[in-house]
Amino acid sequence: MPERIIATTAGPELEGVRLDHFLSGRFTYQSRTGWQELIREGRIAVNGIRVRASRRLHEGDVITFNVQGIAEPEVDPTYTVVLERPDFLVVSKSGCLPVHPSGCYFRNTLLMLMKERYGELFVVNRLDRETSGLVVLAKTQETAGTLSGLFASRQVEKTYLAAVFGTFPAGTVVKNGWLSSDPDSPVRKKRRFTETDPGTDDAEPCATEFTCLKIRRGYSLVECRPHTGRLHQIRATLRSCGFPLLGDKLYGPDDTIFIRFSEDAMTDADRAALVLPTQALHAWRLRFVLPGTGEDIRCESALPDAMRDLFGQDVAGFLAERA
Repeated sequence: MPERIIATTAGPELEGVRLDHFLSGRFTYQSRTGWQELIREGRIAVNGIRVRASRRLHEGDVITFNVQGIAEPEVDPTYTVVLERPDFLVVSKSGCLPVHPSGCYFRNTLLMLMKERYGELFVVNRLDRETSGLVVLAKTQETAGTLSGLFASRQVEKTYLAAVFGTFPAGTVVKNGWLSSDPDSPVRKKRRFTETDPGTDDAEPCATEFTCLKIRRGYSLVECRPHTGRLHQIRATLRSCGFPLLGDKLYGPDDTIFIRFSEDAMTDADRAALVLPTQALHAWRLRFVLPGTGEDIRCESALPDAMRDLFGQDVAGFLAERA
């Protein structure tokens, strides 16, 4: 069986970061101790050379590692086909399933699981591993290009549901601002939302519309409509506004939990603080018009049980009224 070699190039944000810290923060399926062992085994190289775990990275360094034979982390392989057409599918995935192969995840991904049933497929939109809900996959490259173009040009209406700590303001709140790296966080990949331009090179304008749907036991169910498509946009904006997601190890109530998670050192107190085992963000609805036919495509994914239980059994009926 041929080797599987994963490669990534260090950007300026990794200047001076230890190799093992980078790996455990970026690829959290393995603890820092686990990565240190793989480095000692010679599976990890920087610029083609075996190095120590303490090796400091520099911009442009190419980090490669051989993942052949490394057991993949367990996932929840559950997915449901919401809509099937001759040239594309819309499916709803669980909140513990990567969409596509990355790092140590290969077979245990939505794409590879679906290929066993449908053959060649192409991912159109992606969700974080812990984000549940709707994903579009094309059956041909041509269709993938067409549908990807709709997402890229903001012609797809995306609606998410988030369970957050605290009492979210009534009505609709629109947050226009900027996303950039968070200088106050010990986690380098964490982003922050600010209403003014921070003037940093990585700052990106963003806009998200939030509507509080229900409040129960100190938690709020919030409808989220992103008008831009930025990395961690919903999670970072809610956290910066004082309403972190339940279950979110990075943007939750304490981002040091993410460090302990990446080092396989989470405590019972950490788990209790998060309330849920995975981040409470769900890709609820998608709407777009098919080019050529003009057909109005509308898809919806039921709220996961863990989020539904937080807000009562009647929440499903309440959400249906918002169709």
